[in-house]
Amino acid sequence: MKNKRGRARLSRVPLVLSVIAALLGGFALSTGAEAAIGGGGGGKPRPSYGLKGVDKASLSGASTNDLKAWVAARLANDRKRRAHTLTITPAKAPATTTVRTASVQSLAAAAGPSALVLYDNTGPYGYLGELYAMAIANLSGHFGTVTSKPVSAYTAGMVEQYTATVYIGSTYYGGTIPDAVPAAFYQDALKTSKPIDWIGDNIWNMANAVGIETFKQKYGWDPTNSYFDNGGGVGNITQVAYKNQTLTRKIPTGYDGGVLHPALSGAGYPQVTTLATATDANTGATSPWAIRTGNLTYVGEIPFTYVSESDRVIVFEDLLFDALAPATAERHRAFVRLEDISPKSDPTELRAMADYLASQNIPYGINVIPVYTDPKGVYNNGKAETISLAQAPQVVSALKYMLQHGAVLMNHGYTHQYSNVNNPYTGVTGDDFEFFRAHVDASDNVIYDGPPAEDNAIWAQSRVTSALAAFTAAGFPKPTLWTTPHYAASAADYKVFGQNYTARLERSLYFAGTLSGGTVNPARYIGQFFPYSVKDVYGTTVLPENIGNYEPVPYNNHPARLPADLIASAKANLAVRDGVASFFYHPYYAVDPLKQTVEGIKALGYTFVGPTALAQ
Repeated sequence: MKNKRGRARLSRVPLVLSVIAALLGGFALSTGAEAAIGGGGGGKPRPSYGLKGVDKASLSGASTNDLKAWVAARLANDRKRRAHTLTITPAKAPATTTVRTASVQSLAAAAGPSALVLYDNTGPYGYLGELYAMAIANLSGHFGTVTSKPVSAYTAGMVEQYTATVYIGSTYYGGTIPDAVPAAFYQDALKTSKPIDWIGDNIWNMANAVGIETFKQKYGWDPTNSYFDNGGGVGNITQVAYKNQTLTRKIPTGYDGGVLHPALSGAGYPQVTTLATATDANTGATSPWAIRTGNLTYVGEIPFTYVSESDRVIVFEDLLFDALAPATAERHRAFVRLEDISPKSDPTELRAMADYLASQNIPYGINVIPVYTDPKGVYNNGKAETISLAQAPQVVSALKYMLQHGAVLMNHGYTHQYSNVNNPYTGVTGDDFEFFRAHVDASDNVIYDGPPAEDNAIWAQSRVTSALAAFTAAGFPKPTLWTTPHYAASAADYKVFGQNYTARLERSLYFAGTLSGGTVNPARYIGQFFPYSVKDVYGTTVLPENIGNYEPVPYNNHPARLPADLIASAKANLAVRDGVASFFYHPYYAVDPLKQTVEGIKALGYTFVGPTALAQ
């Protein structure tokens, strides 16, 4: 697919690209080295629309708008608390009632550890707590069984029923918003020997509830004297150091809620272990980003927005092993998949990729779109064109050659486009979304508009059924792995995919209402990717793709991603003790950038495995 992507042909000039922002708030790690771009047979194709998530905040547009107001409200409360003018009303004693079952979600995974995820859901931005809780529940699903519920539904003794408990404080209680955390949780968190991971707000309320001196005597620091804003603003923390890796943190002005600066108690109190260290780019000052004393681990911010492939969220992804699987051995695996293969792909290019990967004994995935369609004739002189795999015997032969040389067949949508409209680009297979609507705004940003009007489980199933039939007609076995086109679909669609495939291999969207059992809100969601396999809140195994893709040309305000950038992201992910460096590559590019990437990742100590091994 050389010039079939629809952008004017560009000269084959090597690009040198500086450090610039990546799609999920990502901030590329390195200055890109010059790279060979373009495959054999002529000019370089247009950027491949390797979309990797929603926007720079990892949230839907509506949620991103709320994020700024949420940060402002939190910091206002923080300043009042520092001035001792914040009134905090304790939670009321629970009435003797049955917790509404819809407010609790248990996710059954493989037998093993169990996690309790507690989240805030009160206040004007309470729904953000559910979004963040889904992110934690998904990660915890790597280890075993997960139960998620609002913290207000906590009852005495509950922490003892689980291997570990994670509380994410996203509502800064005070003023008109009373504390929703039951006194029983504060007391149980103090008394238990089970691991407690506390993220973000309200740790100071626990100290007040159990007694400040009691808290200090057990944990060695004073949350009531710890603030996000110590009087000079939240600073400009841009790096977090963890396990010999320097991780990125890049948050726009107005959206940064800061990192809590813990007031350590010093001599005569238990020693506090600093697990990760934050650095302010303006002053060079360092402060703890995550600390631990005994069974209590505290993370000084919620790390699920403005993330990237090299982001400080990696710290939390690794810290979960301490709580849920502390005996896990160090292991670093890598995975590559070849992307957007369709009946219009070039068989020669496919065989060249297969030959190189086979020569390196690297198993890999091939993401195949079984039907190519160009309903408006964008690339066919105005004449509509549709071709199925069965109508492309040379491509079928090349795919079977790949399967004989280490490839695993994966399903990448039915047509990888929607209807006969630009969604958002051309309406052509490989260019556009299939299960989500989108447009490009005046500032050249891709804006996610939500599921199509006709979206429901029946509609999604019809497309899956058609895709599988197209594979069968071309003589292929049923693929067992699925990747959603452009990583975007509705909650109903994701559940359909889970019913038809063993696993998804992708980044995904998670919608408000999923945990609470209420109506799913298609306008409020969080995007997430993983460094290891998880059982997500839709009940499906999701295999990781976490370092992006080779993309030599910037597009839609997304930077280029060169081999050096992918390798640097893989290096950052070495901080995850049993993590994966997973990326994808379009076979219409030359083999050389793939070779550079593979060799660089192997040099870091990663071992390449096939997709099915990622679930182990």
